[in-house]
Amino acid sequence: MLGNVSGRHRSPIRGSSLEFSEYRKYVPGDDTRRLDWRAYGRSDRYFIKEFEADTNLRLCLVVDTSGSMGYGNGKLTKLDYARRLAGTLSYLAARQGDAVGLYCAAESMVREIPPKRNAAHLRHVLDQIGGMEPGGATGLTRALHEAAERVRQRALVVVISDLFVSPTELRGGFQHLRFRKHDVAVFHLLEQNEIEFEFDRPMRFLDLEGGPAVLADPTVIARQYHRSLQNYLNALDQTVRDTMVDYHRVSIEDAYDDVLARFLLARTRGK
Repeated sequence: MLGNVSGRHRSPIRGSSLEFSEYRKYVPGDDTRRLDWRAYGRSDRYFIKEFEADTNLRLCLVVDTSGSMGYGNGKLTKLDYARRLAGTLSYLAARQGDAVGLYCAAESMVREIPPKRNAAHLRHVLDQIGGMEPGGATGLTRALHEAAERVRQRALVVVISDLFVSPTELRGGFQHLRFRKHDVAVFHLLEQNEIEFEFDRPMRFLDLEGGPAVLADPTVIARQYHRSLQNYLNALDQTVRDTMVDYHRVSIEDAYDDVLARFLLARTRGK
């Protein structure tokens, strides 16, 4: 990542460091102190040594705090799970000397903490994560656009949400972040009943974001529900592919530490 202090992340910029990267041919204007004279002796050609420069990371967490994030399995809500993911990532980044910022997204961006790097700032971020409460309509799309405008320097933007929004609307938010050169990762939180829809008697379904309740017989609407869900997931998959977003679909029944381990290892292999 690009940054202005030394850190633990490989930069896209070549520079002076202890870690060798590659050779390249000498061109007029290059620093002659970086010439490899041994390579010249072997090949009678001038080669420059290049090294990896290490720089800091800016981690910006966009956590959905809308009403639907209050849905859960009786033990854990989606927001509880989001708190664990956000808190752990914040801690890991701060321990590496990276800047951490937090943006809580409901109907509007209700809380904003710009990225900073110090112990007191991390405590403030963790306090805010612990105090999150679900409520109101989804405002994730607006929050993504606002984050794209407010985070001026390149960052890793991690979105944690149930993505209770149209994939078409999400596409615009993701494209805006990518246009600003941000690296975007998304944790899409789902609860198992949302996927399986295995209810065996008439149910009253409540809209946690303020809409009207629906009384329905799940056995009658199950086929249509699964078809609609699959169409939504297919459209979402296409959106994240087109916008080059690092997308992770997560069930809140999964152990969050396993989810984070897979996420970090995949990014390491990708680099």
